[in-house]
This record gives sequence, structure tokens and C-alpha cells, in this order.
Amino acid sequence: MSIQFKFFHISIRNHQEAEKDLNGFLRGHVVVSVHREFVADPENSFWSIVVEYLEGASQPPVRQGKKRVDYKEVLSPEDFSVFATLREWRKQAAEKAGVPVYTIFTNEQLATIITRRVHSKTDLRAIEGIGAARVEKYGSTIVQFMRELLPPATGSK
Repeated sequence: MSIQFKFFHISIRNHQEAEKDLNGFLRGHVVVSVHREFVADPENSFWSIVVEYLEGASQPPVRQGKKRVDYKEVLSPEDFSVFATLREWRKQAAEKAGVPVYTIFTNEQLATIITRRVHSKTDLRAIEGIGAARVEKYGSTIVQFMRELLPPATGSK
């Protein structure tokens, strides 16, 4: 397997066909990262998109049968507000790193962080699928968010 690049230019005026091409390409390849830049041109503004992907890698199978969770229904209004804040932070962190959002934390992990009232890196490390590298990279930020948004109950850590 080798890393390859694919370039797309999506015009603001006539974007439907280019969008279909890009989405079809993304569905059929294992994407490493996506870089995008908006080019403002008075005559024809467009998005320039570079997709870095693995040549020869098969697309991971789509999970069947796992029902999508509506966290607005599962979490309390207060918890969902924190969940939305953490998702927005995750989106920005993923864009900055050029990685998919789920590589930062999955929705399930974010919900678990909130419901367990994670207020330390040790608490964070105890969540399934969160290893030492992610705790090292994102732990301080998550702990700070949680302390600000959902302070521990009196008498807690």
C-alpha cells in the first residue's frame, strides 16, 4: 500500500457534478487526510481539495445492524449541552490535525466522558478505546472542559 493524492476543484457556481465525483471517490477509498482551501475569484470561486489516501487498501466494511444513537434523547439537557460543546471542540481539533473526528474521540466516548463525569486523566484512561496516546494528547483539554462545564459535586476530587 502506498499513499496517493487526488485533487478536486469544486466550483461554487456549478458544484453538483464535482460533489458527486468527490463523494464517490471518498466512499471507495481509505482516506488518510483531506486538505481544503477556498479560492475567492470574482469570476469563479472554488474549493480546492486534496485527498490523501491509501492506494490498494480496501475500504473498511460498513457496520450493519448497529443502530445510530440520538444523544439528544439519551442524555439530559445539561449533559447534551456539554456533549455539543465537546463535539464542536472535537471538530475543530480534527480539522486542525487533518484527521476524521472519530480519531479524536467517538460520539460514544464523548457521551461516556460526560456521564461518568470525567475530571482526571485517570478517569479518561478508564474509558474503553481511549489509550495513553489520546490521554496524553487531549486529556488536559477534556479535563479542563469537564471541570468548567460540569464541575465535580462538592466533596469530590
